[in-house]
Amino acid sequence: MSRALPPLSALLAFEATARHQSFTRAAIELKLTQTAISHRIKELESLLSVQLFTRKQNTTRLTDEGRTYLECIRPAMAQIAAATESVSSVHDNRLTIACLSAFAAKCLVPALRDFRQRHPQFELRLTPLAPTDRLEQREFDVAIWHGLDQWKDFEGQRIADEEIFPVCVPALLRDGPPLRTPADLAQYPIVRTVSPIITDDWPVWLQQAGCEQDAFSSEIYCATLSFSMYAIMEGLGLGIGRSLLVRDDLAAGRLVAPFGLRCTSPAGYQVLSRPERSALPKVHLFKQWLLAYFAQP
Repeated sequence: MSRALPPLSALLAFEATARHQSFTRAAIELKLTQTAISHRIKELESLLSVQLFTRKQNTTRLTDEGRTYLECIRPAMAQIAAATESVSSVHDNRLTIACLSAFAAKCLVPALRDFRQRHPQFELRLTPLAPTDRLEQREFDVAIWHGLDQWKDFEGQRIADEEIFPVCVPALLRDGPPLRTPADLAQYPIVRTVSPIITDDWPVWLQQAGCEQDAFSSEIYCATLSFSMYAIMEGLGLGIGRSLLVRDDLAAGRLVAPFGLRCTSPAGYQVLSRPERSALPKVHLFKQWLLAYFAQP
């Protein structure tokens, strides 16, 4: 005979207590009494026939069985929460935006003040995307992703054409040796974005520049584009910039592009939505605003 599923209220009490390692703090979060939290934990322990916590001298710790159970149920609870929020927010003014971290930091978040001034009726929810994420498994109203103009399950529009080219902080050039040709890059530290799923853009630019060199004596490897941008902005080396990500920093003089050559990228930042949500007013308005905002020079 199959075992009955535990009440969601007991699972919520268990997860909150495990996260806080405190019945009191879990009670505050869930707006319950400490006694109610204790009863729900005992209910769950009785159903599972295991002890989930040890309680000694005002400390609460997960048992080995409790830790194993938490690791198993957390993904399911996160999916239930995401699905519930997704369905319940379809017809209201809550707008959930999933975005790659580098674009969020350099482009989206600075621009959102303009969106909020134009459309103050929307409640914004921002959630990060990683290059390893599978978009079909994520819940959002709109997503900002990077890739080619090919989307099987989504309606996508390219935010802007993209160019790639080396950038750095002005002080790096001022304090370093002359940088007149791509061959002179050998004298500079180079920031590279390299991971099992991210292709570094340096080889593409170097090939277009007619430079056969594809490795440098001083290289800093970053697993994400966000880390690469931080490293470049802190003056740790020259890195390849994407035109949308660096345009404000170039305009403000925080970054410079030492070479005139820019390579057109076949990929670019895209704004995506599922077909069943694309016609929602909040999705339509956001995509319309985003495309217009980044079309500005």
